[in-house]
This record gives sequence, C-alpha cells and structure tokens, in this order.
Amino acid sequence: MTALLQALTLILLLGYPLAVYFGLQYLPGNLLALVIAALLLLRLMLQRQQVKALIAPLILGLALTIGSAIAKQQQWLLFYPLVINAAMLVLFAGSLWKTPCMVERLARITEPDLPDSARPYLRNVTRLWCGLFVINGSAALYTATCSSIQTWTLYNGFIAYLLIGTLAGGEWLYRHFWLTRS
Repeated sequence: MTALLQALTLILLLGYPLAVYFGLQYLPGNLLALVIAALLLLRLMLQRQQVKALIAPLILGLALTIGSAIAKQQQWLLFYPLVINAAMLVLFAGSLWKTPCMVERLARITEPDLPDSARPYLRNVTRLWCGLFVINGSAALYTATCSSIQTWTLYNGFIAYLLIGTLAGGEWLYRHFWLTRS
C-alpha cells in the first residue's frame, strides 16, 4: 500500500503545474492550496523512509501551500517549482564537495561497475545539472512573477520537464555509449 501511495503522490506532484492551472480556474477559494498541502503532507510522511534530502523541499512546499491558504494568496502556489529547482541545485552542487557526486551515485544504481576514469566526466555532468537547475529556477521565478498563468504552466509543466528529460536521456545515452567504448 505504501508503494502505491508513493507512486500516486509522485505522479500527482509531477502534474503540479497542471493542477495549479486548472485548480486556479475551477476550484473555489483556497481549496486548491489545501488539497495540494494535503498531498504534500502525505508525500512527506511517505518520504521519511526514503530520500531524506527531499524532505526539505516538501516542507517548503507545505509551508507555501498552507501559507497560501491562510493568507489567501494563490500566487504563492506558483513558487513551488522554484523551491524544487533550488533544492535540487543545493543537493547536486553540495555533492561536488564529496565523493561520489550525485550523478555518479545515480549512475551506479544501474551501472555499479563504473570505472574510476568515469569520475571526472560524472562530476562535469553534475555541474551541467546544476546549470540546468539554475536556468529552470530562474525561469520558474520569472514565470511566477512576470508572466501569465498560461506561460507559467507551459514552462513549468512542459518545457522544464522536456529539458530535464532531454538532459537525463541524452546523458544516459552518451554515458552508455562512452562507457562501452572505454
């Protein structure tokens, strides 16, 4: 049951931009903020047994959504993608000061026998991810403060995922190809 709830909350949180877009248009008052807060609280309770580094963005998201409901400021809901990008930036950048770096840790999940010669490459890819989180976070901030809800939804609900998927897939393909040639 826990695995099912984790999968469900992950899918729902990935759809956060679409939920905000439709919720702001069709749900009364602060109901959207309260629904998202409940979802984040459930995810936080489930996450305690998983990756502890992801607890901070969940708590910040919970604070944003509860604050949004209390202050009746639905605009605050638009800042959650910024929180996620900032948390991921801290996580990835922080891993550059210790070994293994974040991309190496992730790569070793599927390829545990990576050669030591791959470490510099994986550190550079971690830096590349940091750059992407800076770009995505900047765009999330800009779209939350200076654009329409449609632009915010397009960027945070589609373009950001497209960029993340392109980097993740492209890097995996390159690493897979690169490792087989070394």
